[in-house]
Amino acid sequence: MTVDTLTTLQNVNDSLRLALLRFRSEQTNCTTVTAQDFAGLLSEILSAAECLQLQPIHSDTPELVRQAALNYRGYLETLRDFLPELHSNLLAEKSRLEAALAHVSAAAAWARSSTKTL
Repeated sequence: MTVDTLTTLQNVNDSLRLALLRFRSEQTNCTTVTAQDFAGLLSEILSAAECLQLQPIHSDTPELVRQAALNYRGYLETLRDFLPELHSNLLAEKSRLEAALAHVSAAAAWARSSTKTL
């Protein structure tokens, strides 16, 4: 079972590391972050949590599994610290898009009214 735990943790750690890199590089362009990205991330986290609940880390746990669990914890802590900033950026992007939509709607309304007067 330890091999399964190690494999799961290593896969989840790889996914978390890549997600963090992707989210950080796209902070200024939040439009490429999707709900599916967050759903996938949640799925990975839940997978590792279930794995660790079924096989908790003890002093007799092999070193590779303990190290993978420590890495997992580190990624979760990094994610915990990073998510508020990403959330703020996503809210700012939402506001920007809403303002752009309002501008386009106003321009379209103006164009429709202008064609009626001509």
